[in-house]
Amino acid sequence: MIEIQHLRKEYDQTTPIKDLNATINKGDVIAVIGPSGTGKTTLLRCINLLERPTSGHILVNGMDITKKDCNINKVRTKLGMVFQSFNLYEHLTVVENCMLAQTVLLKTPRQEAYQKAMSLLESVDMKNQALQYPNQLSGGQKQRAAIARTLSTDPDIILFDEPTSALDPLTVGEVEDVIAKLAKKGCTMMLVTHSMDFAYSVSNRVFYLDQGGIYEEGSPEQIFHEPQKELTRKFIRRLVSLEMDISEISHNLYEEMGKILAFAKEKDFDANRTMNTCYVYEEVCSLMFHSILGDDRKFTVSLEYSAGEKKMFMSFAPHSKSPDAQTMEQMQTQLEYKIIRHYCADMYEEQSDKGIGMRYTFVF
Repeated sequence: MIEIQHLRKEYDQTTPIKDLNATINKGDVIAVIGPSGTGKTTLLRCINLLERPTSGHILVNGMDITKKDCNINKVRTKLGMVFQSFNLYEHLTVVENCMLAQTVLLKTPRQEAYQKAMSLLESVDMKNQALQYPNQLSGGQKQRAAIARTLSTDPDIILFDEPTSALDPLTVGEVEDVIAKLAKKGCTMMLVTHSMDFAYSVSNRVFYLDQGGIYEEGSPEQIFHEPQKELTRKFIRRLVSLEMDISEISHNLYEEMGKILAFAKEKDFDANRTMNTCYVYEEVCSLMFHSILGDDRKFTVSLEYSAGEKKMFMSFAPHSKSPDAQTMEQMQTQLEYKIIRHYCADMYEEQSDKGIGMRYTFVF
């Protein structure tokens, strides 16, 4: 349905999209995620030509919409957009907002446009508010009205730019329910969102944007549970949220465990697994100082929480070179190691980005 070829968008002092390529198929529900400033909203605005790409091509059903002679208004009837700030016309009633594009762009007779608008408003549970003005609506009602308005032109694809970010927590669910129903009907959609749980539940493909393009893409299961690239992994785990530099001289177990408990409570992490995290922290510290570390008895501990996976990750990165294989084998016979294996769900080693050794990660 849509093919994006070498898309680039430059602004005066930044280039959020450097070289982006993607194919969108009929029926796809694509969640676009990534850190702020990586071009998520810019991508959507380029697709419906609210922003002109600096270079590259966007083909919709084979037609290159980036050509200068392209009829922009015709394109936009097939590329509907739902904004985070609603963008409803304040001087028009809800039903008039939903009729406007039909009568102006599609030249639909007013009575026919009215009937279609009312049907769409009913589908998003807004029929009773049809004659109200936007300033009389809650945030959730405004967004549902905006979705109905977007649907009024029968778009081939709907672009959602953080549709729940301006809503209070009580009204987020009602908008997400409407979007989920559209997905079940087979609507083709691209959704920029910061809600990882919603992205996981509603999409069939996920684009993770970083470094000027689609850094990694895959199914929700792949991206949220088995990301292949480091930046994706860190983003999905919501980045390092707690980091402590520990040395044998300054080591204060109770103060450090207090920080771990506070972090886990902030993330509303399961109480039993929180205690398991503390048990493992104590035992790993003992191993670090007595078995793993050399003369430079310092390491960094990082605690990450993955909202998508509902898991806690605790990593230890020695500042000095890791022990040899024989030392590691001997360590595995020690009581501390056996306790660790009992209390954590998984553990693994990987090359550390601190010092020259390995990073040891424990999963809860």
